Amino acid sequence: MKKFIVGLGEALWDVLPEGKKIGGAPANFAYHAAQYGLDTLAISALGNDALGDEIAQKFAEKNVNVMMTRVPFPTGTVQVELDAQGVPTYDIKEDVAWDNIPFTPELEEVARNCRAVCWGSLAQRNDVSRKTIAKFLKATPKDCIKIFDINLRQNFYTAGLLLESFKQCNILKINDEELVTIGRLFGYPGLDMTNKCWLILGKYNLDALVLTCGVNGSYVFTHGAMSYLETPKVTIADTVGAGDSFTGSFCAAYLSGAPVSEAHRLAVETSAYVCTQNGAMPTIPKHFVERINK
Repeated sequence: MKKFIVGLGEALWDVLPEGKKIGGAPANFAYHAAQYGLDTLAISALGNDALGDEIAQKFAEKNVNVMMTRVPFPTGTVQVELDAQGVPTYDIKEDVAWDNIPFTPELEEVARNCRAVCWGSLAQRNDVSRKTIAKFLKATPKDCIKIFDINLRQNFYTAGLLLESFKQCNILKINDEELVTIGRLFGYPGLDMTNKCWLILGKYNLDALVLTCGVNGSYVFTHGAMSYLETPKVTIADTVGAGDSFTGSFCAAYLSGAPVSEAHRLAVETSAYVCTQNGAMPTIPKHFVERINK
């Protein structure tokens, strides 16, 4: 069986002002990692409805491998409103298909052969998908890279839920706003940004902590080293999926054996490019891909 790079969690429609676009952080991650030549798999659940059929068709058109069980719940949708800067706010519909991802023997087989997996907090808001994610992570091999891309949305998380994922992951990806929330939830609001990151890195014995700060740059903390890069100035179409493209490209470079600093640079430039395009899944220019596939 292939050693897959897995995006595990929500697959849905982002309903934007100009129309609906396929989305969901784990699916976006799988799409972007696939563009860098990795065998990826987006795992979620879809409804037995037209929106589910359309998602399956869109993934097929984009050559994304999927394992998406059909369940008796509606396919997920998110109403996305963009402000003047193109920054999105989300209204995420509840009790939908991706809240109810079943753990199947096929899923367990993928987990046992998993090379890297990325998941977030949102798909854990419901018991069914939360238990499936926990079982999947437990079944992965010891050398599997486990990326928790925290993705806090609305009020769909608790300190306990986040703590479990911190303990499971070896790479944590977080943004500056989420870091403030984590500091408040876990009782260290007084520390500055970098000290919070060093504390979390050590406390949960992470291999890396990735901190993105929008226009204010991004950091990658590893034991004894910190990489900082400015955010390129680009004309923004929208920022939907930019963080997922950052994670997908960082993971691809990291798995290729590139130094953390080079993986970081590729991630920054990929996500900046995605911001210049509409929607979460544009095609990445070939010269980006060639940098880790020489």
